[in-house]
Amino acid sequence: MKPLLIFVFLCATLAPAAAFMPEGEGCGAGSCIECHDLSRAEANEILKQIDGDVLSVSNAEVPGLWRVNMKMNGKTWPLYLDYSKSYLISGNIIQLDSRENLTESHYRELNPVDIAAIPLDDALLLGDPQAKTQVVVFTDPHCPYCSKLHQEMKKALEVRPDIAWKIKLLPLKKGSREAVETILCEKSLDLLDAAFTGRQLPPASCQNSAIDLTLKIAQEMGLRSTPTLIMPNGQILPGYKELEHLLRVIDENTPATVTTKSDETESPTPHQTEK
Repeated sequence: MKPLLIFVFLCATLAPAAAFMPEGEGCGAGSCIECHDLSRAEANEILKQIDGDVLSVSNAEVPGLWRVNMKMNGKTWPLYLDYSKSYLISGNIIQLDSRENLTESHYRELNPVDIAAIPLDDALLLGDPQAKTQVVVFTDPHCPYCSKLHQEMKKALEVRPDIAWKIKLLPLKKGSREAVETILCEKSLDLLDAAFTGRQLPPASCQNSAIDLTLKIAQEMGLRSTPTLIMPNGQILPGYKELEHLLRVIDENTPATVTTKSDETESPTPHQTEK
């Protein structure tokens, strides 16, 4: 998600400080959350000058703010409204301890990827093509953390053969395109392993238009780094993860199935995503 500009809307009466002032034994005696409320209808009225629709309202991680999920231009955006209902903030909120971009995480949760829209004909397969759970991985053959994640994927295959990895080669680093061309011509996991170890690959024996399409799709999805995993429920999870964490987030982002004894049919029930 491209960084959003921070903008402020001022109402006729500006009283941001009053939102946190004690008012007798009620507000000020306990948590601010207990004495401030905002309904979806009220949020829509406050933000009526914006061309969008408020889908939900919840307390944000930052004290004194509500998170307002608003549908605009086909996407759902996490915005922040203060308790005085006078200031609207649109921008990145970073949790310092974890260094997590909370705004970006919420945006990804609200806008899952349509996996069916990702062409996988050029993807390298690690695992059983019939595996029940399939994870798409965007990787760069010259990316050190991609190499580390690839080793964790191999470990995962030993303990979880029900997971197949569809590897999309995304050349973001300098000089990676030539390596990707060679690997895709041969569609070879061995050549990918060789590239991960730093070996110089031979020139490509063919031309492949899939690279430009992959770059275009990655840009449309807002992928700016490798490795990046696309979970079975469409959630985007960037970065290297060790085996235990990797398996946990896959399970948490895989739609559950319930099998009945009568008809042995499966009905999908979405899992909650990792917060």
